[in-house]
Amino acid sequence: MTTSERMKMAAGEWYTCIDDELEALRVAARDAVFEHNGLPPRRRGNIAPALRALLGGVGERARIEAPFHCAYGFNLFLGDGVFLNAGCTILDTAPVRIGKGTLLGPNVQIYCAEHHREASGRLAGLEIARPVTIGDNAWIGGSAVILAGVNIGEGAIVGAGAVVTRDVPANTTVVGNPARSVAPR
Repeated sequence: MTTSERMKMAAGEWYTCIDDELEALRVAARDAVFEHNGLPPRRRGNIAPALRALLGGVGERARIEAPFHCAYGFNLFLGDGVFLNAGCTILDTAPVRIGKGTLLGPNVQIYCAEHHREASGRLAGLEIARPVTIGDNAWIGGSAVILAGVNIGEGAIVGAGAVVTRDVPANTTVVGNPARSVAPR
């Protein structure tokens, strides 16, 4: 039985991103993102129509400022009142779930894809996708980077510029590279 690269990606297995079906899905996402980023704010609303239709789920009052970029869109799920500030990039090769009331500062980056460790694997386009989950009412500071497979708990704070390589417990503040817990002020 042949398994498509999309099916491997969805199953969390190694897949080849150099694939016609995946490229067609990325083109559809780029078109939706282009519309979102190009519309005047009053016409765009909280999320442009084509992008809203592409996303996996969008809660009430969720808002994505322009510019924005995502890889596929269908793996992105936004809770009620989620706010993504300008410049956010979400490489959603796996599900990215952002809980209600969560705020992402400008230029936050979320990466679900991990590339192969061997050069030959990278040249072949081998990736593995790991989901990212951010709980309700979290705050992700500007230019933070969240890596594949990370879970950030409810009410957590990620400081500006932090690189999050491990899970962050609920109601914890992390800062730095790699992100480490700090005592509340």
